Amino acid sequence: MATRRQGDEKKRLFMISAVAERFDVHPQTLRLYERDGLLKPLRTQGNTRLYSDEDIERLKIILNLTRNLGVNLAGVEIILNMREKMSTMQKEMNDFLEFFLEQLSSAGVMKEDVRQRALARIPSGAIQVLLDRMNESK
Repeated sequence: MATRRQGDEKKRLFMISAVAERFDVHPQTLRLYERDGLLKPLRTQGNTRLYSDEDIERLKIILNLTRNLGVNLAGVEIILNMREKMSTMQKEMNDFLEFFLEQLSSAGVMKEDVRQRALARIPSGAIQVLLDRMNESK
């Protein structure tokens, strides 16, 4: 295992041989995943591949899709791209929700007003999240 200083935090990095052994894959398979754009390990000045914890998590997803669900690499690429887009959309929605809650609070809207007006339009689970966030912001 290698470590690299990034800001104030240490980031664990693993060489290709350690990752291949840990997940029972041939190093050539990891190179294939990189060539296909599924993994993007860091490189040292000597061009050695170094896999981060994020790369490892991504590899776990790839291996689950291919080994357990029978998804081919083209399908894996589509699924990974969709996951990234969904994550981006979720972040944007959370940012919008935070802005919305700030506007409600600054306008003096009370928790009960939000509950009564939202019941007809928003699923109850989402309403509770909204109300919990309003309580946190006070």
